[in-house]
Amino acid sequence: MQSIYQRVGLCSSCLKRQLNGFLGLIKWQRRLVPACVRKIYSETGKWEKNYGLETRKRVENWWFPRIKEQFCRISETDKSRPKFYVLSMFPYPSGKLHMGHVRVYTISDAVARFQKMRGMQVINPMGWDAFGLPAENAAVEHGLHPANWTQSNIQHMRKQFDALGLSFTWEREVTTCLPEYYKWTQYLFLKLFESGIVYQKEALVNWDPVDQTVLANEQVDDNGCSWRSGAKVEQKYLKQWFIKTTAYAKAMFDALSDLPEWYGIKEMQANWIGDCVGCSLDFLLKVNGKVTEEKLAAYTYTPEAIYGASHLYILPTHRLLHGNSSLKEVFQREFIPGKDSLTSVTAVNLLTNQEIPVVISAKNNFDNYLDTKIGIPSTSAEDAAVAKNLGISFTEVIETLPNGLEKVINSAEITGMTRQEALKTVTQQAKNKRIGGDLTSDKLRDWLISRQRYWGTPIPVIHCPACGAVPVPYGDLPVLLPNVTTFTGKGASPLESAPEWVNCSCPKCKAAARREVDTMDTFVDSAWYYLRYTDPHNSDRPFNSDLADYWMPVDLYIGGKEHAVMHLFYARFFSHFCHDLKMTKHKEPFHKLLVQGLIKNQTFRLTTTGQCLKREEVDLTGSEPVHLKTGEKLQVTWEKMSKSKYNGIDPEEIVKEYGIDTLRLYILFAAPPEQDILWDAKTDAMPGVQRWQMRLWALVTKLIEARTSGTMPTPELLNKKEKAEARKIWEQKNLVISEVTEYFTKDHLFNAAISRLMSLTNVLHQAPRPLVLHSTEFEDALASLCIMVAPMAPHIASEMWKGLAHVQNKLCTHHHWDVDVLHQSWPKVDPDYLQPSDVVEMSVLINNKACGKVFVPQQAARNFEEVHELVLQSELGVKHLQGRAIKKAFLSPRTALINFLVQE
Repeated sequence: MQSIYQRVGLCSSCLKRQLNGFLGLIKWQRRLVPACVRKIYSETGKWEKNYGLETRKRVENWWFPRIKEQFCRISETDKSRPKFYVLSMFPYPSGKLHMGHVRVYTISDAVARFQKMRGMQVINPMGWDAFGLPAENAAVEHGLHPANWTQSNIQHMRKQFDALGLSFTWEREVTTCLPEYYKWTQYLFLKLFESGIVYQKEALVNWDPVDQTVLANEQVDDNGCSWRSGAKVEQKYLKQWFIKTTAYAKAMFDALSDLPEWYGIKEMQANWIGDCVGCSLDFLLKVNGKVTEEKLAAYTYTPEAIYGASHLYILPTHRLLHGNSSLKEVFQREFIPGKDSLTSVTAVNLLTNQEIPVVISAKNNFDNYLDTKIGIPSTSAEDAAVAKNLGISFTEVIETLPNGLEKVINSAEITGMTRQEALKTVTQQAKNKRIGGDLTSDKLRDWLISRQRYWGTPIPVIHCPACGAVPVPYGDLPVLLPNVTTFTGKGASPLESAPEWVNCSCPKCKAAARREVDTMDTFVDSAWYYLRYTDPHNSDRPFNSDLADYWMPVDLYIGGKEHAVMHLFYARFFSHFCHDLKMTKHKEPFHKLLVQGLIKNQTFRLTTTGQCLKREEVDLTGSEPVHLKTGEKLQVTWEKMSKSKYNGIDPEEIVKEYGIDTLRLYILFAAPPEQDILWDAKTDAMPGVQRWQMRLWALVTKLIEARTSGTMPTPELLNKKEKAEARKIWEQKNLVISEVTEYFTKDHLFNAAISRLMSLTNVLHQAPRPLVLHSTEFEDALASLCIMVAPMAPHIASEMWKGLAHVQNKLCTHHHWDVDVLHQSWPKVDPDYLQPSDVVEMSVLINNKACGKVFVPQQAARNFEEVHELVLQSELGVKHLQGRAIKKAFLSPRTALINFLVQE
């Protein structure tokens, strides 16, 4: 098995990947580029006038390996420099990239290039969330070992990534199924185990009674049947491993307020966690006065009143009535359906040592996900009613003073405290004794991480008949997966079929013992990968704390909204836990979050059967799409691209047809990142960005032709009118730099950034020839435009820059013309532009239509009332607004615009 992993490991070599990607690109470009092609400046020193199809191919073919090589260089971390950590959620290696991948990774690539140009030390790492069920399914269906299937998919997807020219920091690549990664996943599990945050208890699983195996939720169809055997799936209790995420609920809920706006995701996180007002406390169960091995955690909304507990309340669906508990028979015998059933089982509170009876509730459910509650009559009328009805005695423990203050009474050492003081004392005592006390909600459940699967991180625990569950010593990590060769999808976990692996000796007493045969949920692997990226080759620890402290938190985390709850919650949990272990300085792992929308395409379904049709089976010539064979009308919906729905778009085909830069610009321009892109509805965006590239190219051509005309550029030759036009170009350049920089750093509205760059392009196209020839402002604006295009369309920008760099008699000396565009500094707004003038030229719109401009004093330009009044009093206001009913007005100080909505 080790050799399999070594083979996967070899694929991470930068050199091999670089060669594979370059050769792959050349392969498909050779198919596209005919023998007789136009040459480009970088090859010949002669500028090609027009940016047509062949020129585009030559440009991308030339610049692709050169741009890529720049990001493949291994570099030491310089902690004296400012850093920027951009991270896009790593993919599962399914074997094929889809347009959703292209969108998220194009965004991260553009941001990484932008931040590097701003002088930041940037990492934009990539890796593989490589464990998971699909690999095991492939083993069952095709006889492929999961490691080989995964390795093959990673190789293929890496080539696809390379063909898109993405600037990942490949030297930091991680693969979660490799021992050098999952050794540290197991290490963190052991740390959780030591902290009392990992435990085992019975929980329900999906059970296939025919194949005698556990099924994942995705292996159960909509009818509740097994996907393979077709048998009706049963619910069965098995002992499972849990991580007590509820221990961090309050800390994680409170920490949300310190994070910047997450576009609604903070609210989703808060809702997932819930209001952390109560806690769970541990009880030991007794029957007939004898202590059993059963321990039970029960929730209370009022821990401060715990000395007033009268009973423990469980639901009829509780595992104690249906699982493998020794008390199952007692509970089932004493349960009366439809009634609150007082049982002979008692519960000893491990904090107060009080013993109270266990009651099976008449209800079928409590609030949210609770199945066990502590009945406290002093703080709950419902609990008081149950206790009185069943004849259970209780003590009042809350007293209200005449001034309205509530104090605790009859409660041992917390007597006399206020409720808030008692709450703090009780919960802290429970936490100190590791018997509960962590403030959490009634809706958050602990994280079940057991998976009855082979292809996952082995849980590093050994079960000994004498010592119980014993953690594997740190020195014995990693616990390697054994080389299982037969996968049937039936029976117990495939790990059971490796007796030489399962059977071992207990680390404590050395007696015969058995390894845990469950593996971890893949969410555990992805809950800490962002930390491993900071120090991916460390063989002594998960990561170096100094490096993690430098790179963390992730400055911008990019991914799909479908991961905005569970994955984000688990990742935040691990970060909080590592902080408590003093492994990291920062509690929260992610500063800003960018959740991108889906790319959707039309799905065509037969209305009779719901069957999805391929595009070639659909007749689109009429007013409505119909089935080509039968003429049947079709149901048309916009849905996430999917192989099964025949509505997917192959990124490689788009690259072949349009080129890398055009696809990148389309992805960024078609919609704001958080919105969905409807592929067919955005056909205007594709030709739009194609035309824009041609217009950008034409500007460079314009400057080259002007400067090679034989006339020396002389700014002094410009007349007054031309100097005024040059000033407007300068102002427009500075405005666009300011806005595009803000779009990249604050809102990530790349579509708006491209729109502003298009507007600057238009301004430059309108410049007369004397300005092109003699104006420093034109040359500088074009250079700045080229630099700002580079993060989004690096290939065309690189060639344009090369053309500009070789223009004779340049007027701008502050640009580094001798280095490529991606190594230029991001343009800054000129200091003179930032000097406030005495007046501001305010654009006036009426019902969204421009009708003129009014000059207002600089100090009034941001005050709505003052601008409103000055415009009404102006000549323009008197002419267009006097006597009209103004419904509303909106002022935009940043763009110096006021819009009046008036009654027509």
